[in-house]
Amino acid sequence: MPPADIAPEERLASAKTPRTERGRKTLRKLLDAAAVEFGERGFHEASITGITQRAGTALGSFYTYFDSKDEIFRALVDDLSGKVRQAAREALREPLPALETERAALTAFLQFARDHKEIYRIIDECEFVDPASFRIHYESTARRITERLGEGVRKGELREGLGEAHAWAIMGMNVFLGLRYTVWSDEMQPEDVAELANSILRKGIAAPESS
Repeated sequence: MPPADIAPEERLASAKTPRTERGRKTLRKLLDAAAVEFGERGFHEASITGITQRAGTALGSFYTYFDSKDEIFRALVDDLSGKVRQAAREALREPLPALETERAALTAFLQFARDHKEIYRIIDECEFVDPASFRIHYESTARRITERLGEGVRKGELREGLGEAHAWAIMGMNVFLGLRYTVWSDEMQPEDVAELANSILRKGIAAPESS
């Protein structure tokens, strides 16, 4: 799996890596246009012509970097995953307590999803178009959460015994909160949704025991 700290264009193993700034800009236009095309029309209805028209590039430019619609779709999934990682990394530049880290990471994801609603349709379709990339997307996300939980345990900020299953549970909560409150509606701000999720991590949902 490509490292998370390299440029999105360099992560696109399926693309022919551009060697010039002009080439990098063209590749970026194609990926951004593909996000809109796939997001609006879905994988099967989307077309290479639609992507190049949205990008304002010649059809030949597409084949300079990609061999097929499947290939740019795989590259786009990797690109979107990289952007989510980057958003979280920027939100976590300064060290934070464990629970604050989870709130900041979720806020960053929710804001990204609000600005790029197409990510949900694209990732959902990826399960059937490219199952390997679909699995990598979620496994890598769960791995990062697992690592953060482990760090919190080591610092004594979280209870012992937290592991991979807890990370998947947190990720599942985050994904569906994003679907409900960034894609289906904007009725809650990302910060408020993240605080709601964080309160569940802090307090759980059981009623207080009576003394």
